[in-house]
Amino acid sequence: FFFLDTSRSVKASPETAEVFFQKLRNKYEFTILVTLKQAHLNSGVILSIHHLDHRYLELESSGHRNEIRLHYRSGSHRSHTEVFPYILADDKWHRLSLAISASHLILHVDCNKIYERVVEKPFMDLPLGTTFWLGQRNNAHGYFKGIMQDVQLLVMPQGFISQCPDLNRTCPTCNDFHGLVQKIMELQDILAKTSAKLSQAEQRMNKLDQCYCERTCTMKGTTYREFESWTDGCKNCTCMNGTVQCEALICPHSDCPLNSALAYVDGKCCKECQSVCIFEGRTYFEGQRETVYSSSGDCVLFQCKDHKMQRIPKDSCAALNCPESQQIPLSHSCCKICKGHDFCTEGHNCMEHSVCRNLDDRAVCICRDGFRALREDNAYCEDIDECAEGRHYCRENTMCVNTPGSFMCICKTGYIRIDDYSCTEHDECITNQHNCDENALCFNTVGGHNCVCKPGYTGNGTICKAFCKDGCRNGGACIASNVCACPQGFTGPSCET
Repeated sequence: FFFLDTSRSVKASPETAEVFFQKLRNKYEFTILVTLKQAHLNSGVILSIHHLDHRYLELESSGHRNEIRLHYRSGSHRSHTEVFPYILADDKWHRLSLAISASHLILHVDCNKIYERVVEKPFMDLPLGTTFWLGQRNNAHGYFKGIMQDVQLLVMPQGFISQCPDLNRTCPTCNDFHGLVQKIMELQDILAKTSAKLSQAEQRMNKLDQCYCERTCTMKGTTYREFESWTDGCKNCTCMNGTVQCEALICPHSDCPLNSALAYVDGKCCKECQSVCIFEGRTYFEGQRETVYSSSGDCVLFQCKDHKMQRIPKDSCAALNCPESQQIPLSHSCCKICKGHDFCTEGHNCMEHSVCRNLDDRAVCICRDGFRALREDNAYCEDIDECAEGRHYCRENTMCVNTPGSFMCICKTGYIRIDDYSCTEHDECITNQHNCDENALCFNTVGGHNCVCKPGYTGNGTICKAFCKDGCRNGGACIASNVCACPQGFTGPSCET
């Protein structure tokens, strides 16, 4: 840029300026670079970033006072000016760099460190509408006269290396130190809070050690204490270590007195002695009914009561809506029913895992699939453990898992399913379903796989990092086998020069 007259307006467009300010906002590490030749005795602005009357960052060279000035705003919203005595306006070429790292400032001229100072940390929260000027402060003031080239504002640490590669790099920078201090303070706060929580946890654990935490069991909405036993239908159950364990109930042998016999009672699993009646050579229990038809076809109804079959009045029969050929007589009632009558809806004693089925003249209980009867009338049933009894179809490479009324065949680790009962070996390496690092080799094994880092890399196979035999110096990074990525200003196989 050749700046001569004062009829100019060199500033970035609002769109371009905003794109740049997004990178600069809230950054505390940046460098201004410029190569210039300023007219003798000229006083002018090299670069200016300001909003209304607030100069957030402005670099100025005064030929009248032979000094360089930096104007900026700090976090307290105060304006500051740093003055550096130096003759820059001498009509000669100079390379100028001003590096800021938090509260640390370094000024280089012609690759020589001229000044190094501790200053207030600049405040770079740039508002919308901020303008970016070059060679002037605004349309009326601070006109620079001379030539400028290679003007740069780098948002990076130690940007002066870009202008003077032979200069020594300071590591870490002041901004890095500020960041470390902030992180240390955050860690101290986390440590203090964690220590307090740990102390509280220890106090609570000490109190817990003084009490016994009893494990309970819950079954069908009822909670039972540890080692407590109860009867559930035809099973004896016990709460053991928080788990319900049940086994089939063994009914005791009973000898019934005269005129009584063993029979099932509603709500109980085992038979109990009940009074009986003997009628026409058959045994009937108390309350049981039987029909007898006379030679004329009349129905007579008897009921067992007080050890005798006594005649009782017949019930009135409802009209049937089926033809006579579909009407079925009953042994306990003088009323006939239509074929397909639903006895189950009239009530039954089929309990858990048992279902009611209709026959022509009565209802019966049958066990669900996968369950077996606990007594001969099938009113109570228990699950069949097909796995324990060897009644499953699980083949090799599978594990049998019992489920209520059935079983499942689960594939062993490293195998995939063929069908419901079979599994085959799975090559995770070919299907790329392994956890090996991209710099590792996958080797399939029976039931699994192994990961081994490639030559030139080190690790456990799931994580492999490049290995450089001689290491990488001066902040370089090992990116491949014996290959270092060197920071700017350093070269060589190990970034040693």
